Order: sequence, then structure tokens, then C-alpha cells
Amino acid sequence: MTISLSAGLTRLKPRKILIIILLTWFLINLVQALFTEILSDEAYYGMYGRYLAWGYFDHPPMVALLIRISSLFFTGNLGIRFMTVLLQIATLIIIWKTIVIREPDNVTIITYFIVAASICMFAAYGILATPDAPLLFFTALFLYSYRKFLEKRSWPVALLLSISMAGLIYSKYQAVLVIGILVLSDLRLLRSFKFWIAGIFAITLLIPHIRWQFVNHFPSLQYHLIDRSEEFRWVYLLEYFPNQMAVFNPFTLWAAGWVLVKHKPADRFSRALYFQIIGFIGFFLLMAFRGHVEPHWTTACSIPMIILITRKSRTDEKLFKYTRRYILPSIGLLIIIRIFIMIDSGFNRYLGYSGKDKKYKAIEEVAGDLPVIFHGSFQKPSLYMFFTGRNATVISSVYSRQTQFDIWQFDTLYNNKPAFVCVPANNSQAYNTGWLQFRGFFTDSLQTVCRIKIYYSLNDNLFHPGDTVRIPFDIRNTYGYEINFDNRVFPAEVCLILLKGEEPDVFHVTLSSPLDKIPGVSDVKRELSFVVPDLPPGRYHLGITLNTIFGPSFNSDFSKIIIEND
Repeated sequence: MTISLSAGLTRLKPRKILIIILLTWFLINLVQALFTEILSDEAYYGMYGRYLAWGYFDHPPMVALLIRISSLFFTGNLGIRFMTVLLQIATLIIIWKTIVIREPDNVTIITYFIVAASICMFAAYGILATPDAPLLFFTALFLYSYRKFLEKRSWPVALLLSISMAGLIYSKYQAVLVIGILVLSDLRLLRSFKFWIAGIFAITLLIPHIRWQFVNHFPSLQYHLIDRSEEFRWVYLLEYFPNQMAVFNPFTLWAAGWVLVKHKPADRFSRALYFQIIGFIGFFLLMAFRGHVEPHWTTACSIPMIILITRKSRTDEKLFKYTRRYILPSIGLLIIIRIFIMIDSGFNRYLGYSGKDKKYKAIEEVAGDLPVIFHGSFQKPSLYMFFTGRNATVISSVYSRQTQFDIWQFDTLYNNKPAFVCVPANNSQAYNTGWLQFRGFFTDSLQTVCRIKIYYSLNDNLFHPGDTVRIPFDIRNTYGYEINFDNRVFPAEVCLILLKGEEPDVFHVTLSSPLDKIPGVSDVKRELSFVVPDLPPGRYHLGITLNTIFGPSFNSDFSKIIIEND
């Protein structure tokens, strides 16, 4: 089996070829990371890096640690991305060691890098600073340590296995799938004393993160397992496989499918790789029945794909030729795309790959030194702080979702102080900087109510349209200062929310007595009444909120109710 190589390359030893390609890969990714504008989620994770903790609302803390280390050596883009670029080189080395070819030749090495470079999101996570980058690294380390554990069940290998499991979970919660699917593929592991010790030690390493979740009332579990659940829609199912082709490259995905269908796993390790691919894609296919599946959630199974395709290309002539004729040319398209997203163009601004620097500096021209208060999107304050270095925060509402900013509570630092409110409210002014139009207004004394807590209980969860329902509730001001419900600029109104699916309906209510002011750190009691609206029968979630110019806040828990027609 041969492939066209220049005379210079064929004279080089495989080890030198490996080093040359790794170095080239690193330099290409470094240039891409430097000149591709930071994405909105990266700016958000950059905030994680500023405020290190053992956990965050959306993700575990590994990405924050990587960004903090990057910021020790660089500023700007590389201050966010440098460790991601470096980590992928380590990931590639570990995958190559996992493949285990006793006498590797130059053709096999080049085939390996062709397959790795062709997987779209694997390549992307060598540049973008997201939780998926460490997830890929620890997935590779976990599979490598599992293979070593099958060869020799020594204590050092068991330690490496436990560190890889802990690192997986500290990276991203899909780690539970990586570990669980591997155990399902090899239940004999459960009879191994050293494997149990490795698992117990991994849990011990995770105690700080578990404690953080407990102290913060498990926000990540609530968000990922409950809040993201939606009603079934055909579009979620129909988009699933096209999205997976975009993630893995349709040519590479087909090659992986060829291996799964045409070749039986030769040993326990190969069986584990088969289980990872089928398990991941199958699991998230089922998840498409309960809501939208983000395409990149399956990225971890790119590691077993790379290993299997590289291995089988050595013995399967058809697969080898396919890799050369179809997978290799597809990398050319990926290179064009990577060059294109570095260019500041109107289309790239629309996609979010460029133009953000100018946008947020335009807002800075108006706001000056004042903190900027956004609403809805957590990306906005993150990008503003990254590109300007100024203070900002976001006020979440039921129209968006809660984020790490609700744990940081930066808004409490700016309450009763001057700020620029970048919200299209009735009293907002239109600003035109020549490059960007936006709306907002200056305030001498900001007031927010998103930290006020409302507690209530329902006597019955069965409602009928037209019924008058009365709900007693306690409202607790957790701020250390007075909240004025009749504030001239930031008035607050008690409202009721009925939520079905993604769209909340907000209704006015009548209170037993008016709410005027609540002193700091104090409680008041009221009763609200409302007429059940004429809504389609079914299951709803009911909550009580304080509605302001920022939208209805998450002030209470939600209760399950049923609306029935008479």
C-alpha cells in the first residue's frame, strides 16, 4: 500500500515526520487563534477565567483554568486560546500512542493526520477555547489509560485512569457518557478491584466541584437536565443527522460507518471504541425527542473515529483509497473556510465571526467609564468586557435564561449608582455612532430586583379557565438596601407567569394591598388574585415574578399545574 510522497519526505524517519506535522499543526492553529476574532461563548468562558471557581452555572471549571493559564502568558485572543492550541497537540500525541502501531510508517502517520484534520469540530477545538477542548484531551487520555489497563492492571495505570475520569468530568458533563459507555462495553471491569479504586479516587478528586454544586443548589443539573427539556418537534429530529455530518465531515462519518459495518471489533479495546461511536450518536438521537441537540455534543466520539479509521486503513485497501481520494480533498474546503472566517466581512459579521470589536467599542464611546447594563444575552457583557476592559453585566429574565452572571451578581455592585442601561425601553435614546445603531439611557441610580425572592404554595394544581385563584406569598428583599416598587425609572410589578414549552405568558394580578417599598433584608406578605385565562388545556408551569424594563425576573420557583376545560 503506497501513497504519493515527495522524495524528501520518504527519506525522513517516521518520528521526524510526526514531529514536523505536529509542529506545523501547532503553528497553523496558533496563527488561526491569533487572527480569528473571539466568539461570544469564548468571551463568556474568558469571564470564567477571571473568576476562578470549582464550578460554573453552565459547565465544570476546566475551561476556566486553561484560560487563566493562557492569560498568564498572553493578552487578547491568545490570552483566551493559547492553552487550547497547546492542548490539542497533546491530544494528538495521546491518540497516536493509543493507536499502537509497532512499526509505523510514513503513510500511516500521514493517514492519521488526514483523518484527524478532516473532522470539522475536532479541528475547531484546537483553536476555540471551549469546554470541548479539554473534553477531547481527557477522552483521549481515558481511552489510552483504559488500553494500558487492559494490558497491565498496575496501580500507576489505575491512577492514570482515575485522573482521566476526574479530568473528563471537570471538563464537560458529557464525560458521564464517555465513562458509562465504556463500562457498558466491558462489564468485566466491574469485577476489577483496581478499577473500583480508580473510580473512588476520581470521585474524591471531584469533591470540590460536588461541594460547589451543593452550595449553589445544583444549578448545572437544573439547567442541563430540566430547563433545557422541550416539547417534541420534528425539526429537532430531522436536523440531527445533517448536523452530525457537519460536525464530523460527511466523508469521515461515512468512513467510520464503513468500519463499524464491515469489520467486527477484534478485542475489548476495539469493542469499547465501537460502543463509544454508536452510544454517543444513538444517545443524542434519543435526546432529539425531548429538545434541540447542539451538534457539537457528540464531538467526543471523534477520538474513537480517528483511531478506528487510521487502524483499518492499514489493512482495508478500499478504506485506504477512500481516505486518499475523498477525505483528503475535503480538508481543502475546511482550509478555505478557516481562512475565510479570519476576514472581516459583512457575511462574517452576520455569522458572528467578525465585527464584534467595533460594535462594543461603539457602545463604549457612549457609555464612557460607566458600567453597562445589558438584558437577556450573557454574551453581550462578556464581549463588552473582553473588547473594552470596562465593567458590564446582564439582567436575566424568563425570556432568556439564567447564567453564571446570576451567581456572580455583579448588578448588586452597581445598584443605586450611575450606569448606562443598554436596553430598548420607552425612555431609551437612539444612538448612532456611524458604525452601529443601538438604544439605551443613562441613569443616576440603577435599581434591579432580580435578587428578590418570592415564596408561595398552591392549595390545588388543577385550574379551570375563568376561575379566580388566590395565592398568598412572601416577598423577601435580599438586597442590603431599600427597593422602591414605584421607582420612576425602574418600576417593578408583581405578575404571574404560565409557561408551556419555551414561550412564557405573563399576566397582571391584583394584590391584597399595594407594594410600595421594601426595606433592605426584610420580608412582606401579600396575596395575589387572578382569573385563569382561556388557554389550551394541558400541563403548565406557574411562577410569580417581578416585571421591570429588563423583563420578568426569576424570583420564584415554578410549580406544575394542569389547566382543564369544564
